[in-house]
Amino acid sequence: MTTHFTHSASSPPGTSRSGRIRGFLTNDLRFNFPASFVVFLVAVPLSLGIAAASGAPVMAGLIAAAVGGIVAGSLGGSPLQVSGPAAGLTVIVAGLIDQFGWQATGAITVAAGFVQILFGSCRIGRAALAVSPVVVHAMLAGIGITIVLQQLHVMIGSESSSSALANMTSLPAALAAANLPAILLGALVIAILVLWKRLPPAVRRVPGQLVAVVGVTILSVLLGANVERVTFDGSILDALSFPEVPEGNWQAIMMGVLSIALIASIESLLSAVALDKMHTGPRTNFNRELLGQGAANMVSGAIGGLPVTGVIVRSATNVEAGARSRTSTILHGVWILVFSLLFAGLIQQIPQAVLAGLLIVVGVRLASLANFKTARRTGDLLVYCVTLIGVVFLNLLEGVMIGLALAAALVLWRVVRASIHAEPAGPPESKLWRVVIEGSCSFMSLPRLNSVLSSVPAGSHVTIDLEVDFFDHPAYETLSAWQRQHESTGGTVQIDEGGAATLELAAALPPRRNSAPSTTRLGFAPWKAWQGRDRGGVNSYAHPHPLNPVIHGIDDYHRRHAARVRAHMQEVADSQNPDTLFLTCADSRIIPNLITSSGPGDLFTVRNIGNVVCAHGTEPSIDAALAFGLDELSVNSIVVCGHSGCGAMAAAHNEQARDATDATDDSDATDATDATDAAAEESAGRERGALDAWLDHVRPSREALRNGHPVGRAARDAGFSEVDQLGMVNVAVQLQNLRRHPLVGPAVASGRVHLAGVFYDLSTARVIWITADGIDHLDRVNAPAPEGAGLGAAAL
Repeated sequence: MTTHFTHSASSPPGTSRSGRIRGFLTNDLRFNFPASFVVFLVAVPLSLGIAAASGAPVMAGLIAAAVGGIVAGSLGGSPLQVSGPAAGLTVIVAGLIDQFGWQATGAITVAAGFVQILFGSCRIGRAALAVSPVVVHAMLAGIGITIVLQQLHVMIGSESSSSALANMTSLPAALAAANLPAILLGALVIAILVLWKRLPPAVRRVPGQLVAVVGVTILSVLLGANVERVTFDGSILDALSFPEVPEGNWQAIMMGVLSIALIASIESLLSAVALDKMHTGPRTNFNRELLGQGAANMVSGAIGGLPVTGVIVRSATNVEAGARSRTSTILHGVWILVFSLLFAGLIQQIPQAVLAGLLIVVGVRLASLANFKTARRTGDLLVYCVTLIGVVFLNLLEGVMIGLALAAALVLWRVVRASIHAEPAGPPESKLWRVVIEGSCSFMSLPRLNSVLSSVPAGSHVTIDLEVDFFDHPAYETLSAWQRQHESTGGTVQIDEGGAATLELAAALPPRRNSAPSTTRLGFAPWKAWQGRDRGGVNSYAHPHPLNPVIHGIDDYHRRHAARVRAHMQEVADSQNPDTLFLTCADSRIIPNLITSSGPGDLFTVRNIGNVVCAHGTEPSIDAALAFGLDELSVNSIVVCGHSGCGAMAAAHNEQARDATDATDDSDATDATDATDAAAEESAGRERGALDAWLDHVRPSREALRNGHPVGRAARDAGFSEVDQLGMVNVAVQLQNLRRHPLVGPAVASGRVHLAGVFYDLSTARVIWITADGIDHLDRVNAPAPEGAGLGAAAL
């Protein structure tokens, strides 16, 4: 169960005293008063039982429960945690009493509390957050199963054992001699608690636990049911005692102090971690919780109480009962104190079976089936089961320690192991082999590494794909030694380093994990960035040199990327449904999917020299692409992308410069010379190449720049060269051409298609937004937008 509440630790400034009192009564006591009473009812029999099992005076359990509620509840860092005597310390306390006596055990408890205060002062409480959640869930489940096994015996009127195994094996015999009235009372409590949540909200304002315990107790009294009830002898004042300094083996005394301090601290912090998962209120301050637990143990030991820890059973009951703040925890301690002094007779009217039914429901809820399913789904089922079995059949501390050790070992196995395998990379006659090393390769992987490398035939041509984030010197020496030996037999070895860790670093520096991906293996690095290191290559033996870059690239794709993208490609294998028509330059440096972080099926890409939109009817390929994108693919946006250093823009700009130079020539040329020049020009026009003709589509952009286009002025003010100014203006002009295009214009006007222009600055690898009247930067971190500029998301 997860309790949702708002915590109001303090009143807003200006609130009147009467308002604060009214708020305390309505928002605090309304929930905490009944919850504290339910926890009190649960704590009394548990405290008495733990005291009896420890060999201590029975009332020492109630002293510890009262001190845990009042002192730890007031000073601790977990508002909803309920503290008191815990079963996890039973064996240790019993041993100390046997060895040193009860009053000396009180002194040991005081010293243990002081050690806990030192722990809290050293601020080591946050170490509890390093506990794996699956261990906490299994701990809760183990405690829940233990509670159910114990309380089943109580509910049927038999004696329970401290051993879960004994409770299981003796259950059939206990059922044969069961007390029917006790079973009926316990079953009635369980039924009320199960059905209570289905009742109307107005009824559920009263806690079901309180109704079940009080109502069934009254019913048992009215019917005169012959069942065992809560019993204890004497008064809590008679049990008060003061500690005595222990005598004897000081080493054993110190071990006792440390054992109580460590176990009490671990149990309290684990309980707090588990409790935080059960509600949405304020989180635990773990260092403060240690201080509160230490203070409670010093007080409890000083006045004759058992050691105190945070107890998950009572804490879970507190949350289940609807507690909202530490008021419930403190009040539960007050009730134990008051009722132990004044109303012990009323406590003794409660049937043991009634409390057993309540605890059975709490135990079942702790053993959450959802947590078991989560552990199975996430691969942590082994840790979950081992921890649960340890808690149930050993004890809480040993079970948790075993679970934590197993969880740590599992993490170590998953993190440090390397995936290593070898496979043929071609037909047998080619002698091509591939060895793949992935993950973290350390000395722990050497047995596997040696085994795989020894399986590679002598004289073969081997490519080693080294995709590792950690590579230590022993692994480097093993790989280097094998490489020398393999090459001495006539074989070849190519080591292809695609991970963050490299052989060079392993040989020269201490190893360290680096999770950053290799820049040469992100799928877009130029061939020369990684193929230049090849020594032969897996396919260079069968293909001519000019094809090697392409063949090596395809081979690398199959080895590294094909398996990863296969699932995405299968989704779009039958049809495409892109969102955007991306019109960009044919320049080899522009990678549309890279600069848009898109994948297969996202972009319908159209490329031509200069990223131009030709006038309708002048270039069928452009018209066909636009028609297919709009009519067949139903794209909802068109993006025009230019780039810096564009060859088409440079050619158009140089042509403009030549025109300006020609305009300065001598204007007094003879008519004959003019006629000759005209004829030569006409001849040049007939022989003009296709590239020169294509530049006709860019010349309007050049004229727009010459006439002071606002995008050109913005680019000039930003420090861009004249060629790049023309490239940005060209993007804006092509957007205008799209709006005038008979296929695109109506779709834009109706809002079905949105237009956008961008410019890729190659030197900085940044994308710049092109608007109708300026430019803006899309890299908000590295290039803040100029004041007044806006992206205008509606443009897309």
